[in-house]
Amino acid sequence: MPNLTLQLYSARNIELAKAMDVVAEVGYQSVEAYGGILTDSDALKSGLQSSGLKLVSSHVGLDELRNNLSSTMELLSGMGASHIVCPFLQLDQRPSDVAGWTRLAHSLSGISETLVSNGFTFAWHNHEFEFEMLADGRTPMQILLDETANMHWEIDVGWVVRANHNPNEWLQSYAQQISAVHVKDLAKEGELVEEDGWADVGHGVIDWASMLPSIQNTSAKHFIAEHDKPADFERFAKNSYTSINSWSW
Repeated sequence: MPNLTLQLYSARNIELAKAMDVVAEVGYQSVEAYGGILTDSDALKSGLQSSGLKLVSSHVGLDELRNNLSSTMELLSGMGASHIVCPFLQLDQRPSDVAGWTRLAHSLSGISETLVSNGFTFAWHNHEFEFEMLADGRTPMQILLDETANMHWEIDVGWVVRANHNPNEWLQSYAQQISAVHVKDLAKEGELVEEDGWADVGHGVIDWASMLPSIQNTSAKHFIAEHDKPADFERFAKNSYTSINSWSW
């Protein structure tokens, strides 16, 4: 059984110290940060200290990576995190064709090389738009992974499924580039609309048992539970931890 991590974005609507206490009490040993809480690093440091949790990874927006990379590395290394993830592109940042995605990949190579030379692992976190087919028959996800030097992948299984792709195929094709797995579940169609159709891990429609061998065969060091809009954060944290612990690791 791997050490489980929880993405604090799932708890963004409750007080940080309370959320981290819940995470620790449930049994998680570490957390992944996101850009919004890095702006109050003192609160994050205090929460880590009081809860006993470790910070192993953080999402950092593309603008911050481009404009404030040195300070970002200093901040996160000071809190013990060595895994940095580019999490999302706003609509106006997304390329529209093969050439644009290739240019983005090459620009990410410079960020990646700097991070790697300073002891970090750099990864990309997917949503659904990276799986749209482009004119050359590839997806943006393939271009990013194939064209960016030394970049890994934090595969978000829930978003892969929501994009109508088979996670097993991607897990197997890019096994050695996958550094982290976002363990996220989907509700049955039409259910949990108030939670944007997401479910607690193990309480949705994703067949985790069939996928587990592929997950285990990757190079992932971080297995991160996430729910984009839980109505009850503590329920999500507990249910997901129990489910993941029940799998035949």
